Amino acid sequence: MRKTAFLIATIVLGLSAVIGLARVMDARRNDLNVQFAEDPLYLNAVTVKRMRLGFNGLAADWYWMRTLQYVGRKIVAFEEAHDGRVNFGNLSDLDLRLLPSLLRVSTTLDPQFMAPYEYGAMILPEINSDQAIALLDSGISANPTTWRLYQHLGFVYWRRNDYHKASEVYAAGARLPGAPPWMAAISARMKAEGGSHDAAREMYRHQYDSSTDEAVKDMVIKQLMRLDSLDQREAIRRILEAYKARNQRCVSSWRDISEALRAQRFQLDSTGAPLDPSATPYRLIATDCDVDLEKGSKVPRR
Repeated sequence: MRKTAFLIATIVLGLSAVIGLARVMDARRNDLNVQFAEDPLYLNAVTVKRMRLGFNGLAADWYWMRTLQYVGRKIVAFEEAHDGRVNFGNLSDLDLRLLPSLLRVSTTLDPQFMAPYEYGAMILPEINSDQAIALLDSGISANPTTWRLYQHLGFVYWRRNDYHKASEVYAAGARLPGAPPWMAAISARMKAEGGSHDAAREMYRHQYDSSTDEAVKDMVIKQLMRLDSLDQREAIRRILEAYKARNQRCVSSWRDISEALRAQRFQLDSTGAPLDPSATPYRLIATDCDVDLEKGSKVPRR
């Protein structure tokens, strides 16, 4: 009887502790604007690795989940504060200052864990490209035959407009066993036309095809939309300039150039406005003979 009573008491105490902890956690979640804003890491990467007690994979997963929660809560707080949606093509406005450290903890615990490297390659260049490079360099040191890490590192160098270094990294990755032929092709293209929109599209498409992370894929899609929109706006500006040259004035409405827009295969709405890649009408700046994205467009501005 005493043993049974002791076990029952232990279970009751355990449940009470769990309920109390859940209440504390729920209370913290209620203030998303400050959650994780300046929250320091419990332990740094080196200390965590020393204390992992053989459960490094599990600990790496835990920190990876914390990383995703950190970004997710930043997004929620941003949307609440700005009464709008976050532009997933660019997350630099979220103040993700802890992200580099969180990613580094995950990869220190499990250097073969690829997801944090890929995530870092897409997001860290907007925060600090040097930290993105350091993260991927450490990944390559731990996984020297993994060509995907060279792809991610070359992508980071390309995003910082260092096309020569990007070409070198892709060439090094292309020599690894199992590397696809397009790695060598990208290396050559970086030298020839690293800053072109066509080269950028190819880079993003390979990032999309090689990724298994839906968040990363969504960011890549947004960047492809941005490139398409840049080309569209350049085409519209040429039409606007041609109209001004003929008529000695700027257009007063989209209908003035609707035929020229259709000839360029633009999709138009009922007012004659051309649609951007997110199916939002472009904004006509009649006073300057110019065009821009509407505020509600889902196309990233950068």
